[in-house]
Amino acid sequence: MNRRHHPVAVQQAAEESPTLARLTQLARESGERLKAIESSIPASLRASIRPGPIEGTSWCLLVDSNAAAAKIRQLLPVLLEKLNSRGWEVNSIRLKLGSLQK
Repeated sequence: MNRRHHPVAVQQAAEESPTLARLTQLARESGERLKAIESSIPASLRASIRPGPIEGTSWCLLVDSNAAAAKIRQLLPVLLEKLNSRGWEVNSIRLKLGSLQK
């Protein structure tokens, strides 16, 4: 069957492709990690942070300003401890600056 003539839902395509399935899983896990540490981040900064890519034991947070990144850097030991205590093996959290699109 030729698929280009039949629409396929994104979720179905992700489930049928190992690469897309893995990317979907990593994106979901990244969001779960952010939810797990949210209570350790000041409420005023939460809107400035988005979950980013997971690469092995390194995780990236996308931050929209230098000021927010500076505060998050101070919290990194607490955030790492919280993630590891919940079963994720995270050795480092990278911060990437850039404008966030909501």
